[in-house]
Amino acid sequence: MTPLATSQTIAVIGAGAMGSGIAHVAARAGHPVRLFDMNADAIGRGIAGITGDLDFLVSKGKLDAAERDAIRARVRPAGSLDDLAGAALIVEAIVERLDVKQALFADLERIAPDAILASNTSSLSITAIGAALKSPERLAGLHFFNPAPRMRLVEIVSGLATNREIAETLYATAAAWGKDPVHTRSTPGFIVNRVARPFYAEGLKVLGEGAASPASLDAVMRDGAGFPMGPFELTDLIGHDVNYAVTRSVFDAYYADDRFIPSLIQQELVL
Repeated sequence: MTPLATSQTIAVIGAGAMGSGIAHVAARAGHPVRLFDMNADAIGRGIAGITGDLDFLVSKGKLDAAERDAIRARVRPAGSLDDLAGAALIVEAIVERLDVKQALFADLERIAPDAILASNTSSLSITAIGAALKSPERLAGLHFFNPAPRMRLVEIVSGLATNREIAETLYATAAAWGKDPVHTRSTPGFIVNRVARPFYAEGLKVLGEGAASPASLDAVMRDGAGFPMGPFELTDLIGHDVNYAVTRSVFDAYYADDRFIPSLIQQELVL
């Protein structure tokens, strides 16, 4: 399958860490990018973050100044959802709430009838999100990992109705962007967030039992067991709010299976 052409516009909704990171990836691959957020100040912060990341790459000799300026010029703010009508691909990276995502995509399928619709959700069902759409076959998951410019893995998530050609186009596009895509069905947590639950959960259980401090647990897993990061270092990077929401989503999806029970310690950090 052929990837999207670099002349085609990529729209990203949500200008937080994930959304701005995805915008960075698409712009660096050569696409014009429109970045939208309900909070106009967030768009400014997101673009400033992209600029800072590009400046860092220049300082390390991994990018020259002309390339930085060209990439930065490709990212433009969008004033409304209507400004995204001409995009070939619209990627949603907003709050992990099913009702909010359903409402957004219902608007987007009307505003941009020819665009591929993609959610960066880390655990919500693509099938459930698509249930609110008239054309759920247009929707797929495009799950990047934080920080998106550095992490190579991207999960291409197909719901029950997802058109196979759309999933293949997303796969080819992610590969063209320098990522390592993998196909998965829309099961709770997809691949990574399902398999990784015990890594976080057992670390929190050991902490709760008073066996070791977070710093000690991280050091043991990182320096002793060879993991790139310990469970608490990784959770801090992801964000406890995001990590807890994913755990809660997987727990609920599996009808309160004890294997995925959320941690009270983490709940206290979030709520």
